[in-house]
Amino acid sequence: MARIWQLQEAKNKFSEVVEEAMKHGPQVVTKRGIETVIVLSYQDYQKLLVPQQRLSAFFQESPLAEVADELDFSRDPRPTRGDVVL
Repeated sequence: MARIWQLQEAKNKFSEVVEEAMKHGPQVVTKRGIETVIVLSYQDYQKLLVPQQRLSAFFQESPLAEVADELDFSRDPRPTRGDVVL
């Protein structure tokens, strides 16, 4: 869970804020009682920057894409079920 720091305390204990961010995750800094900024480790920051890709690109890059031609995508020829009564 993120610790909440008042701005003045965060300024006075910046090294501690950084250590806490590296060990325990993002640290919240408030200004006049309002959550204003987050201090987080560079590793956590890099995770946020991972580019989002389109779903179609995800499937094209999937290891299963190599065997897609081996998969049977034909439709089941059996008739559909009738209406389901609940």
